[in-house]
Amino acid sequence: MANNHAKNFAYITDLHYEHRLWLNELKFYKEELAILEARLGEIVSKNTNNEVEAGVESFQNRFDLQRNHISELKHRIKKHESFLAEYAQDHPIAVDHVHFTDHTDIRENFERFRELYQEVKHDFNRFAVKWM
Repeated sequence: MANNHAKNFAYITDLHYEHRLWLNELKFYKEELAILEARLGEIVSKNTNNEVEAGVESFQNRFDLQRNHISELKHRIKKHESFLAEYAQDHPIAVDHVHFTDHTDIRENFERFRELYQEVKHDFNRFAVKWM
């Protein structure tokens, strides 16, 4: 929201810049998940014991959760970007001088996603080393 008295504020160009970075990063994570899933398929084809099957199922579920988080973050970013674009269209002269409330909540969610994603990836790589 536009706000000239916000404690944490940013210009529209700064918010847009961060959105672009995040969307590119999410694209990378989504592509990397496809690579990790292909590796999971290799593990399945080379191992048939119950311990491997349980691990494979667990990682497939964790990958699905990460994919859902990616989708949710992408939606929130695009929604905020649409709001900013609409504001810019409605207020073309003032837009460069208005401070917008910083998207701290999205940033915090994104940072938490990064942490969880790295944890899943780390755990999976340890699993893959054990079973490949």
